[in-house]
Amino acid sequence: MPKGYWIAHAEVTEPEGYQRYVDAARPAFEAHGAQFLVRGGQAEEMEGPLGRPRNIVIVFPSLDAARACYNSEAYQAARQHRLAAGIASITLVEGLD
Repeated sequence: MPKGYWIAHAEVTEPEGYQRYVDAARPAFEAHGAQFLVRGGQAEEMEGPLGRPRNIVIVFPSLDAARACYNSEAYQAARQHRLAAGIASITLVEGLD
């Protein structure tokens, strides 16, 4: 079964609120088998810049698991902190493997 990937690009405007999001979202990610591959770090936009300096890539056991995490009650509650702490785009993608 192909893995599922969560690809996000974010700009944090309120670091304390974003940290509340990170802390509150952790249980949802753990419950759905998430493994962070990229979280922040140095990045260079080569084409089509989004202007969001924080990039996140998370792998899940499947696309269904990634979707279930996003739609979970725990994540949706955590998401409220993120909405107040910056802007982000999140895309769920099915892997090739």
